[in-house]
Amino acid sequence: MNLLKQILRQTCSHRFTWPRTDGHGHDYQICLACGTAYEYDWKLMRRTRRLPEEPAQPGSAAYNA
Repeated sequence: MNLLKQILRQTCSHRFTWPRTDGHGHDYQICLACGTAYEYDWKLMRRTRRLPEEPAQPGSAAYNA
């Protein structure tokens, strides 16, 4: 990860997308400013934890795996 991304994640005010569902049925939200992804719990109606990397998008090799 480059230095700029590390700095943005530490200082970002986070503006999130509407919750999305990946190919495995897991819900998540992505920050529009820095791209950080968080798991989303519909029962609690909130983000629960930061995901290690952005979830795979449709059409990508990781999504089809």
